[in-house]
Amino acid sequence: MSGSASPAGRWSIGELAEQAGVTVKTVRFYSDRGLLPEAARSAGGHRRYGPEALDRLRLIRSLRTLDLPLPQVDRILAQEDAAGATDALEGAVAGQLRALGTQLSALRWREAALRLLHDCTPEERADRLLLIGAVTLPPTTDALARFWRRVLPARLPARLLSTLLEAAVPQPPADPTPSQVLTFARLHAVATDPRVRDIDIRRLAARTSDGACRPAVLYEGLVETCALASADVRAQRPPHAGEALDCFVGAHAGLRDTRDTPAFRRRLSAQLGLLAHPLIDRYWHLAGELPSAARQPTIGAMDDWLRAALDAQVS
Repeated sequence: MSGSASPAGRWSIGELAEQAGVTVKTVRFYSDRGLLPEAARSAGGHRRYGPEALDRLRLIRSLRTLDLPLPQVDRILAQEDAAGATDALEGAVAGQLRALGTQLSALRWREAALRLLHDCTPEERADRLLLIGAVTLPPTTDALARFWRRVLPARLPARLLSTLLEAAVPQPPADPTPSQVLTFARLHAVATDPRVRDIDIRRLAARTSDGACRPAVLYEGLVETCALASADVRAQRPPHAGEALDCFVGAHAGLRDTRDTPAFRRRLSAQLGLLAHPLIDRYWHLAGELPSAARQPTIGAMDDWLRAALDAQVS
């Protein structure tokens, strides 16, 4: 520790500030906040600090350099043992890293959005500005999740619903290009389109069923079907009959509590062609343009592949 205290073993506020390389105002501020206790008062009522105050002040400065808020600094300083202080510091640093990651993500999205607006034509700029302005930065997937909670059948088991949402909701790229910002903004616009209220998928099964309707059986089967079809879709193989198609048809047969027969396949092929909705088609098209689709095909892409396989078989 550089410097030394006054002969009485105490520093004045100015001496402590000089030793630490800060202003008197800074020392007074931390003292008033209770972060830097004084050791005594002079006869004239002036603050006096012991030698340990310099180490404490330097620690406060280091923590503040990391932009830790004062309440967290206070909690770290309040720990009476080294282990407690280490744990408090570790938690504070982890929290700052998370906050900084969010800030950096917002900046990357903002930069890409600005480049998107800068590089487009004047005729495109107004519409794109409205699209981008509807998305928070950094973007969240809350609106996309709400879209599917509205569209999917009610009362699906929680585990199944979570699996479906994870597969249906693409994560926004961490470091987007301008075109990816536009794609995600358009996807957000689809998810928040008022016409979502017109999607009657909750009752589609009832419209195509002659009796029992068990949506959980259907969606459990579709999750398995997608796992089977994923490799073929990712490799861009032509639609074909096989285990994936059998599982797909079996899931729809299970929904209706009927058997998988050639006649059922013909009816199912005709029925599925009537159930398309432009908003859902648009959603899957946009989701397929995001980076996550390169790693795992969208449910929409796999559904298209399976329906094409079914149509080819029954035709």
